[in-house]
Amino acid sequence: MSLAVEITLIAALVLSILVPGAAFLRGAHTKSRFKKHLAVNCFTFFGLLIICAAGVLAGNSKVLADAAVDGNGFATGMGYIAAALVTGISCIGGGIAVASAASAALGAISEDQSILGKSLIYVGLAEGVCLYGLIIAFMILGQLG
Repeated sequence: MSLAVEITLIAALVLSILVPGAAFLRGAHTKSRFKKHLAVNCFTFFGLLIICAAGVLAGNSKVLADAAVDGNGFATGMGYIAAALVTGISCIGGGIAVASAASAALGAISEDQSILGKSLIYVGLAEGVCLYGLIIAFMILGQLG
């Protein structure tokens, strides 16, 4: 892909998110019209994202030939994907756990303030899930390089 095409696609991706958001914040759309515009813009955004990914993955044949000669390009790529997935999924799980634990802790603290310490421990344990995922990702990345 040429530089002009890449810049155009990046600009289109950014504008497909910013334009409907700005129009809604100005009050130019009602909620029902905003849902329709948001759906169209999300479809455009992800469509352009797929086109960009296809262009990037098509890549240069010299780079692909070098990776084939190297022999471990696929394994390294899968390792990076694994590190990204373990971090992302653990953070999503930690976010869900913190949402539940923190709301319950706030409710319990409002009734009895003496249980603040106990409730903070449970919220901290839920946040620990994210840290464990990050540690595993660092361990995976350490094995790759």
